[in-house]
Amino acid sequence: MNLLIKMGKQIAKHKFLILLIGFLLLIPSLIGMVTTRVNYDLLSYLPETLETVKGQDIMVDQFGMGAFSMIVVEDMELKDVAALKEKIEAVDHVKKVLWYDSVLDLSVPVEMLPKDLKEAFFNGDATMMIALFDNTTSSETSMEAVTQIRKITSKNCFVSGMTGIVTDIKQIALKEMPIYVVIASCLSLVVLLLAMDSLVVPVLFLLCIGVAVLYNLGSNIFLGQISYITQALTAVLQLGVTMDYSIFLLNSYEENKKRFEGDKERAMAHAINATFKSVIGSSITTVAGFIALCFMTFALGRDMGIVMAKGVVIGVLCCVTLLPALVLTFDGAIEKTTHRKLLPSFDKASAFITKHYKVWLIIFLVMLFPAIHGNNNLKNYYNIDKSLPSTLDSNVANAKLQDTFNMNNVHMVLLKKGLTSKEKTEMLSQIKDVDGVKWALGMDSFVGAAFPDTMIPSDLKKMLESDEYEMEFICSEYKTATDEVNNQIDEIQKIVKGYSPESMVIGEAPLTKDLQDVTDVDLKTVNTISILAIFIIIMIVFKSISLPVILVAVIEFAIFVNMSVPYYQGKEVVFVASIVIGCIQLGATVDYAILMTSRYQKERGLGKGKKEAIAIAHKTSMKSIVISGCSFFAATFGVGLYTQVDMIGSITNLLSRGAVISTLVVLLVLPAMFMIFDPLICHTSIGFAKKKKAEEKTK
Repeated sequence: MNLLIKMGKQIAKHKFLILLIGFLLLIPSLIGMVTTRVNYDLLSYLPETLETVKGQDIMVDQFGMGAFSMIVVEDMELKDVAALKEKIEAVDHVKKVLWYDSVLDLSVPVEMLPKDLKEAFFNGDATMMIALFDNTTSSETSMEAVTQIRKITSKNCFVSGMTGIVTDIKQIALKEMPIYVVIASCLSLVVLLLAMDSLVVPVLFLLCIGVAVLYNLGSNIFLGQISYITQALTAVLQLGVTMDYSIFLLNSYEENKKRFEGDKERAMAHAINATFKSVIGSSITTVAGFIALCFMTFALGRDMGIVMAKGVVIGVLCCVTLLPALVLTFDGAIEKTTHRKLLPSFDKASAFITKHYKVWLIIFLVMLFPAIHGNNNLKNYYNIDKSLPSTLDSNVANAKLQDTFNMNNVHMVLLKKGLTSKEKTEMLSQIKDVDGVKWALGMDSFVGAAFPDTMIPSDLKKMLESDEYEMEFICSEYKTATDEVNNQIDEIQKIVKGYSPESMVIGEAPLTKDLQDVTDVDLKTVNTISILAIFIIIMIVFKSISLPVILVAVIEFAIFVNMSVPYYQGKEVVFVASIVIGCIQLGATVDYAILMTSRYQKERGLGKGKKEAIAIAHKTSMKSIVISGCSFFAATFGVGLYTQVDMIGSITNLLSRGAVISTLVVLLVLPAMFMIFDPLICHTSIGFAKKKKAEEKTK
């Protein structure tokens, strides 16, 4: 007896025990989910080998600080600002607040400040403070410090900086993530109610997938932490991608109930056997798409890839263990709530599509080059604040900083000790001449270069100087992730390295510049690996050289069409979406093409002619493909409409649209490809009938 059938019989026999174990496993899963740290800072996923990342570590290790926020204060007396500064410095994990009174006593008029310092900290009735934190940008302590600062400041105070942005992302994510699951579940339920002929079955499907999602999220504890993007998308993608497996099992069970009338456990055992074999074939391509993300240099890809691939594997295991136990337990309720199927027959539509294959082929050829052009020229954006609503505290503060002080960025220079005061002054002077640099401040800037080192306040000196490095601040008028600021950083680095090769330029903008460089390479790498992996899988499954080319080309065309839509709309897409969409859409929707190809291969192998084999393959697979595509669409569409975070919205919008496009392309274009390339397929594949040319012409 088949090993899988034996296993299936044991699962069916011990259904109550499996349900008990399944629900008991939710306890450690929930504990793991709650205790797994969520990372809200995407820049922290950059490779540790980058100089900008090493610089951040030096900041923490040698200066005892890893992040900072600019605080704009309007219409407040200097003494009140000083009192506010003391309150901010009293906040836990605020190391120091840099302001006017850090250098001079309040009794000294502002006009006595060095020019650069005055320009940096004052403009009309507004002044600016720099709050330095003792931990990294995305640390819980830094985010909590920002939250406390916001509480103690008045309406005319604005807290800007990357830590403020990360804090707002966290607050939105915590509020929205539960709603993502509700939206995806409700829309999926609608699709299932239309597709299934029982009212109970959709509930069981969602229950099983929900348990699988909790297992997946709980097991993330072994990773230490996951990104908020991964956490937000896990449930949605797992729901959309693994729904098919549940449908396969139920359909097989219903067939085997007729075959083994009166023996439901035996019917389920054979259903598990059949489902496992078919699901393994379809799930492996999805897993391959996710695993390809692990080859990204940007560690967010590994984060997403591992969690999503793990989710598919867990989904398959739950489908062949927990779901059979649920179906058998509630079989009576399923039969009692059975109703006529609401979806119409697709036979006429299928016949129309296969008959007019030349039309779809022409449409494909007409759309091909515009799709390629749109995909290749789509622009990405990298400034993380752009993905958030403009009304958030961080974005309001950043806008205020720009409007009041003409500031968009503050770069930091970690200057290796050894330069003379004269060299440091010359270097800063050259930096000030770089386009877009508003001011540049070093240690000498606070008292003037003419004054001896001993004149610098000890607290200030301790804050800006370590045993190996001296810290300098550079204010930029340019926004993060723009060509202007990237060119500016290059110029500043040339100047700094010219004076001190071991010194480095760090900060949000330099990190984001590295992010652009790293992810540009990752995009090509990941797409190449995912295509190659899925190509090999299809080649092995179908024992064919030509079919992998056709199937991958069809889905890649669907991806190109999907990615070209925002291009022709004149929109930019967040960089993460561009990287992951290709892998996910290819891995998740190539199953549609595999399903149709499997039946086409079977019918051709039985000796049927080209047209007949394609017509049967299309007719028998169309309903399953439509349901799969609609399930994927339903799980992602609502989230894209609801979320305020464009980082999430871009990905889910592209995925929902990609599911629809892939479904249409497979149903319309793939049969046309079979019609055109059938002779080539038959001669380059095992399992296809090789008809004589004379016979082929009559078909």
